[in-house]
Amino acid sequence: MADVLDFKAPDWYEEEDINMFRDATYRFYKNEMAPHSEEFRKNKVVDRKFWNQAGEYGLLCPSMPEEYGGGGGDYRHEMIIQEELVRAGVDGFGLSLHNAIVAPYILHYGTEEQKKKWLPRMASGELVGAIAMTEPGTGSDLQSVRTNAKQDGNGWVINGSKTFITNGGTANLVIIVADTGGEGKHSKSLFVVETDELDGFRRGRILDKVGNDAQDTAELFFDDMKVPADALLGEDTGMGFIQLMTELPQERLNIAVTAVAVMEEALRETIDYVKQRKAFGKRVIDFQNTQFELAECKTIATIAKTFVYDCADKHLRGELDTVTASMAKYWCTDKECEVIDRCLQLFGGYGYMNEYKIGRMYRDARVERIYGGTNEIMKMVIARSL
Repeated sequence: MADVLDFKAPDWYEEEDINMFRDATYRFYKNEMAPHSEEFRKNKVVDRKFWNQAGEYGLLCPSMPEEYGGGGGDYRHEMIIQEELVRAGVDGFGLSLHNAIVAPYILHYGTEEQKKKWLPRMASGELVGAIAMTEPGTGSDLQSVRTNAKQDGNGWVINGSKTFITNGGTANLVIIVADTGGEGKHSKSLFVVETDELDGFRRGRILDKVGNDAQDTAELFFDDMKVPADALLGEDTGMGFIQLMTELPQERLNIAVTAVAVMEEALRETIDYVKQRKAFGKRVIDFQNTQFELAECKTIATIAKTFVYDCADKHLRGELDTVTASMAKYWCTDKECEVIDRCLQLFGGYGYMNEYKIGRMYRDARVERIYGGTNEIMKMVIARSL
């Protein structure tokens, strides 16, 4: 499918192996999953079997080293997985969090034993990952996390609760942010917990959200939950906050990548619609207002894609800093909501119908200005650099 945007892609964009991976990813989403999208939205969860199928297709942990069961790729493959999910119209499949957020924590901070224990099973789909940061009383303020872990013999006992957890209804490998004592930035640690048949672990309800209907966003509860000593990620306590801050640039870049993909898809849907829809005896696209609106939206989306791909190139070289990633996350998600709103207007009343993709995009996009750190927090991070 031709790109909607006149985008000067990096050299690697058209490499043969990248194109093959992109095509295979799109076909899996479009042929295997898209026909079930309405079912996913109704059930508020993507059927568990698709995680295993994604593992068989090589879509789980593609950027993890082959020695740990991964695909041996890099961040380009993670971008493709996000972009093609949007293009194929599949809602709620939390691959990006599993692949590009949870797995890297284990790869970068886990012991050799932990990597061998968890990453191959994440790559196969046996384990589905989630990360439990947010609590009912703490959102972006991670230093105020109250879930706590206390040493107990050769293990730990964890008490607390988390909310708004992506993949929370399905995940059976959860990274938990918990207070382990200590001062300031050294008061938090990360624990990697296999939840199957674990005493003291309890899932709450799948949350009823404004959008992202197929995403199993859930509450999690830990009541005197006993975990072994090797549940602590890495070897030292008190490293959790530093680990979180180090990994946040990729998480924020992930969100920006999705925002750009959604803008591009919104334009594609809208251009197709206004070429077919007639009003006052002529096509909607023939009105100057329509042309000007789409011209502005295309300009915004092109700028966003150029910026995000520059960020991705920096990230591939290990040069993406927190401030730039925060710029990408806040600006692209703000503009995503603006572009979708303007595109929806060109659909008229049909844009407000859930059966139209543009309407679902309108609802789904709103949360991207909130999660991964609110856009207000992004501006604070940027302002500190001044």
